Amino acid sequence: MQDKKSQKRHLPANASNPTERARMLEMSRRQVFGLGTGLAASLVMAKTVPAFAQSNPLDEVLNQNQVEWGDRFDTPGQTVAAVRTAEPTLSPQTASNIEQAMQFYYGVVQRGGWPLVPDTKILRIGARSEAVTILRQRLTMSGDLQQSLGVSDVFDSYVDAAIRRFQSRHGISPDGLVGKETFAALNVPAQVRLRQLETNLVRVRAMSGYLGDRYVMVNIPAAEIETVQTGAVHSRHTAVVGKIDRQSPVLASKIHEINFNPYWHVPLSIIRKDLIPKMQKDPDYLKDNRIHIRDLRNNVELDASQVDWTTDEALNYQFRQEPGAKNSMGSIKINFHNKHAVYLHDTPSKTLFGSSYRFHSSGCVRVQNVREFVTWVLGQTPGWNRLAIDDVIRSGERMDVSVRSRVPIYMTYITAWATSGGMIHFRDDIYNRDGLSPVAPLQ
Repeated sequence: MQDKKSQKRHLPANASNPTERARMLEMSRRQVFGLGTGLAASLVMAKTVPAFAQSNPLDEVLNQNQVEWGDRFDTPGQTVAAVRTAEPTLSPQTASNIEQAMQFYYGVVQRGGWPLVPDTKILRIGARSEAVTILRQRLTMSGDLQQSLGVSDVFDSYVDAAIRRFQSRHGISPDGLVGKETFAALNVPAQVRLRQLETNLVRVRAMSGYLGDRYVMVNIPAAEIETVQTGAVHSRHTAVVGKIDRQSPVLASKIHEINFNPYWHVPLSIIRKDLIPKMQKDPDYLKDNRIHIRDLRNNVELDASQVDWTTDEALNYQFRQEPGAKNSMGSIKINFHNKHAVYLHDTPSKTLFGSSYRFHSSGCVRVQNVREFVTWVLGQTPGWNRLAIDDVIRSGERMDVSVRSRVPIYMTYITAWATSGGMIHFRDDIYNRDGLSPVAPLQ
């Protein structure tokens, strides 16, 4: 980037007037730093350190350090990327990280907590109002906005970056818009966040033993999956987990089998809650979705017209969906032994992965980028690289593959955690297991 001296050397000769010189310097600065130009983006990215190694403004707040952030924070992606690290959610350091986060939040609570941000109007970059002044104060108190930026009523690029960072820490799509979902997260009292950290410290300590050199962690409230190898996250996958009334269970098991182009045997709970009501409305539902009915007692296949859909008669039969594009498990099913009869799987409904609210399943877990996930799971199973996986899916052939060196899987319920970089994460207590009230008093 050009410094002021180099900018001066490149000013036009007619820019001797102080006002004109100031205008030209500002134009030059905008050409370099303007967010709308490809050149600016290239210059910013060229100076960017890797996401896992970036400095953490929250550390600066904790240490009362007033160091200026620097112009790279004008690019929202820098701040968002800093939220993601290679450190697993269940790292050996997570418990001590949560303890440090609790000290920080205890200090916030002792100072009276943060203010409520007025939620009467969506806030975005360019806005100017008293609500923005309060928003800046709120973001500063949680360490998302640098203290040295001062008091202002302007929603500038620094606030935009801070909001995106805040959204990423809270599992909200980092779009920079302060709307209903972001307001709700902003206005959770600091004392509730402190209690949330205390509750999850107990959960993390219970998982502090040896988890394996290679393991899978499903965090239900975050609707996210981590594959972990030799102490570092290999990949993260967005997930869709159980609805509030059909919750995904907490469990520990080992992945032992991968089914390619699988059949789907409809569980009794789904027959009762979904399939019977759908057949009452649409008699062609089974046919359209390639689902066959079988009476296992007599070993015969039935036609839908032979079943009384006004009763629970259907619960006596097996319903099996054929492999294909409409199969509810997509092209892959990942099996691990458990008493809840749940599993991980692909899905034809890929659009659900794009939402911040991903609690739509009947207890099983849908995996985004499932082929990448299965490639890693089968990494120690001879003959099963990504090319082989793509080939068998493309063929449509039914195939079951045993996993060599079975991979431990932990389905957990973690709504608050912290990393060694001082990044503090929160997720909604979707199943109401934290037992916290928004007005829970400090003892």
